[in-house]
Amino acid sequence: MVDEEYPLLTDKQVEELKKKAELPAKLAVALHKFYQGKIEVIPKCKIEGLKDFAIWYTPGVAKPCKLIQEDMQKGSLNAAYEYTNKWNTVAVVSDGSRVLGLGNIGPEAGLPVMEGKALIFKYLGGVDAFPVCTNAHEPEDIIQFVKWLQPSFGGINLEDISHPKCFEVLDKLREDKDVKIPVWHDDQQGTAAITLAGLINALKIVGKKMDEIKVVLLGAGAANIAIARLISKAGVKVENMILLDSKGVLHPNREDRFLLKEKYPQKWYYATHGNKEGVTGGLSEAIKGADVIIACSQPKPGMIKKEHIKSMAENPIVFALANPIPEIWPWEALEAGAAIVATGRSDFDNQINNSLGFPGIFRGTLDVRAYTITDEMAMAAAYAIAEVAEEAGLHPDRIVPTMEDREVYIKEAVAVGVKAMSQGVARIKRTKDELYEMAYRLINRSCSLVRNLMENKFIPPPPADLPQL
Repeated sequence: MVDEEYPLLTDKQVEELKKKAELPAKLAVALHKFYQGKIEVIPKCKIEGLKDFAIWYTPGVAKPCKLIQEDMQKGSLNAAYEYTNKWNTVAVVSDGSRVLGLGNIGPEAGLPVMEGKALIFKYLGGVDAFPVCTNAHEPEDIIQFVKWLQPSFGGINLEDISHPKCFEVLDKLREDKDVKIPVWHDDQQGTAAITLAGLINALKIVGKKMDEIKVVLLGAGAANIAIARLISKAGVKVENMILLDSKGVLHPNREDRFLLKEKYPQKWYYATHGNKEGVTGGLSEAIKGADVIIACSQPKPGMIKKEHIKSMAENPIVFALANPIPEIWPWEALEAGAAIVATGRSDFDNQINNSLGFPGIFRGTLDVRAYTITDEMAMAAAYAIAEVAEEAGLHPDRIVPTMEDREVYIKEAVAVGVKAMSQGVARIKRTKDELYEMAYRLINRSCSLVRNLMENKFIPPPPADLPQL
């Protein structure tokens, strides 16, 4: 029985959970100051003495420069990829207008987040990523900024850009023929990919089919709009989706329909193509009979109530993804009858974490030097993520792997690279075995490098008086 397996937590247990959730923030302040940042640049070539700079700098460096110039004059970027680190570099670009749960805090204040993203890129994907925060805030300025960055990078990861301009920035950069490198918005595509992976396995556990389920999406920002798009490509029928924003259910007769149509075309699409039942009102009305709720809304318990879960279809699936506080506590959803609950937090089961996606997705993208990252490539990654969890054994408490499952990033890289080649968006061809070997080598090299730096105290241990996670 649900109540026996998931008994109601005591006030003391809830308080302990809250204290545990607050500890990372306390440690972050002390350790960010101690290390003065999280990433640095180190050489990757041999330097036995200053004579080697005749090779790495002047006069020797002039020759590869000329080869790149000659290649560019032929309309090719191959030499740039062969003679520089462009092939393995990503810019993490943000204007700081919607950082985590902090909102519009600006590019300088957003820098710790972008450094953290770069750190994860390197450690889990073997990708050299650099935080590039900008004071460009208008969509056209961000677009131009990214285009100006192109020569130095093999890919762009857009991060923490506010809605709705994030849609315009991503879409226009992906459509622009002058943009020759892949552009990805992790808040959209990354969240969608890992959510799809979780949904694939959750449906297997409860015995439901993608094309038969009713899905409610609470929140109509960048994450849920992208999730709706990707799960529809995976088989969920758009007419079986109901999206809600802060004003309630999206439908074509809302009072603000003219504003939606003009300023929020993505919302308007789901208002007119989804919600086949013509539901109006709020979550109480939308969620009745739903098989799945995916919430990317406010970090506030009580956004989803127990009675909402009780009104859903049999064996309901609940994705409460707001951070740091989910829309409903997992134990409350389970007590109300949820078959599977996922959140964005690492201290609960079934963490829907973008970090399971972007390192491997970019690894595969860069390894075939792809021009873009298509929705189909993101779907290939989602199915690879789901497969890793299934091979380990599916359970209501384990629908996706954890970040410690190193194999997931390698399998994603292979799946993404193969899909890019099949879609004709890859510059070079590699076999599955070559993709696997390359991803395995680069990812393990990064982890070993960090470990060696720690063992030799080049990365010093933190102060001994700090508590441990």
